[in-house]
Amino acid sequence: MFNEIAPAPRLLSTLSDLKEWCLIAVGYAPQGIASHVARFLKACAGSISMGAVCRRHLPYHGAFAPITTTMHLPTEDFQGHPLVWIGHADSYLLLAPQHGGRLVRWVHRGQDILYWPDAADWSCPAKVRGGNPLLFPFAGRHFVKGNPGQWRDSQGKVHSLALHGFARDLPFEVSAINGRASIRMTLRDSGATRAGYPFAFVFEAIYALLPDGLEVTLRTINTGTQCLPCYPGHHFYFALPHSQRAAASLALPRTERLRQRSDGSPMCAEPGEPTYRLDDPRLQDALHAFRANPSATLAIPGRKIRFELNQPGSAPWHAVTTWSETETADFYCVEPWVGLPDAIHHGLGLRWIEPGQKESAVCRLRVTSDLLALAKVRSDDEVAPT
Repeated sequence: MFNEIAPAPRLLSTLSDLKEWCLIAVGYAPQGIASHVARFLKACAGSISMGAVCRRHLPYHGAFAPITTTMHLPTEDFQGHPLVWIGHADSYLLLAPQHGGRLVRWVHRGQDILYWPDAADWSCPAKVRGGNPLLFPFAGRHFVKGNPGQWRDSQGKVHSLALHGFARDLPFEVSAINGRASIRMTLRDSGATRAGYPFAFVFEAIYALLPDGLEVTLRTINTGTQCLPCYPGHHFYFALPHSQRAAASLALPRTERLRQRSDGSPMCAEPGEPTYRLDDPRLQDALHAFRANPSATLAIPGRKIRFELNQPGSAPWHAVTTWSETETADFYCVEPWVGLPDAIHHGLGLRWIEPGQKESAVCRLRVTSDLLALAKVRSDDEVAPT
């Protein structure tokens, strides 16, 4: 019933422990058994909510975009679609493995950390501005002779590959899950990937909830016989009303700020600032290449999010990218990238993985809340004119 990182039985000393563990177990049980177990638990300990069990912990058996796995997954309905749920009552993740392994929602202590539009177009989730799209095998834009979406391999052959790669467009399988703490989603090479990226690989995204945040690991395994190039990344859409941009800031260690030219090459870098307000136009579509231990701190009214990017055993993070769609968008993107865009040609952050080897890029996001500031923001929102 339980896979390698699923919760194992332990000594259950209280009714609360029993209820909590059984709720998790129900989520892994076959559908018919699960319903009987839930009814039995309700009869023995009436405080267990059947609604909560059925809504959150029972596996989904519908027809919508089935996940490529034989596991029974805890799901929650979100905007009319079943998403995989992990976490606790007030701190949890909602994920769509079948849609590019997308992290759709991250709630930390009752607060949404990421943006997701109320009217998302689920007919093409890869194009939705929100959550955290996974960027693999290459983050950013790549060019050959000024033509976007192309890259040239070491033999001189030109291949077509979309902006940010293909991972966000393809279904992942759930290869391991702990409904209380973590999930591992896996993408393997196929005919669809080899058309523009002729390498054998396994790409894994591992999300693990922390008491004060989230750890995300992007792992690339070379299952082929030739050296594999890659530079994956994240595209976090952080929730931030556009009216609060002037009150929000991004703090960085020593960096160089640069942009990408129309032919894909990086512009001449200039020294970065230690702190930027998020309404600073210099941040738009800017690359911040680290020249000291990689980190970043996003401060918005009510909370701070610290990116801890210098993790033991992790591939080096070369830069963070800052971007937002418009000045009136209610999100702001701070994106850790292993390499600069077009690194396949200029080499800045390009990683090569030998056959049979693997490499992980690990980032931790620590969240701290300023309750007084958050209360003021809520008060201002309540009295703001409509």
